[in-house]
Amino acid sequence: MKIFRLASGTAAALALVTGLAAAQPAEARDRLSPGAAVALGALGGLAVGAAVGSAIAQPQPPVVYRAPPPPPPVYVEERVPVYYERPVRERVYVERCVTERYREWVPGWGWEHRTRRVCS
Repeated sequence: MKIFRLASGTAAALALVTGLAAAQPAEARDRLSPGAAVALGALGGLAVGAAVGSAIAQPQPPVVYRAPPPPPPVYVEERVPVYYERPVRERVYVERCVTERYREWVPGWGWEHRTRRVCS
């Protein structure tokens, strides 16, 4: 299919170049240089080839999206209850401490502020 497009585009380009060369009046041939005439012919040939190639192009089939297959089934074992003895909790004694502030008379100095820690 691509070879047919290439061949048809090339044939169209050649036909255009020959048609342009033959259809030019004598005055126009004198004004355009041979290189410019070839460039114009090649440009026109490419344009016609592209038009012919796009007209011949086959439409692509539409893309069809399908849903993915369902996942495989999952088998789950039943859990057997496990019994164990509860650990024996030992009694924990928490020491509660308080900081007390007090004043004490120091002979020869005066009252002095002191702190002490009292735990129960």
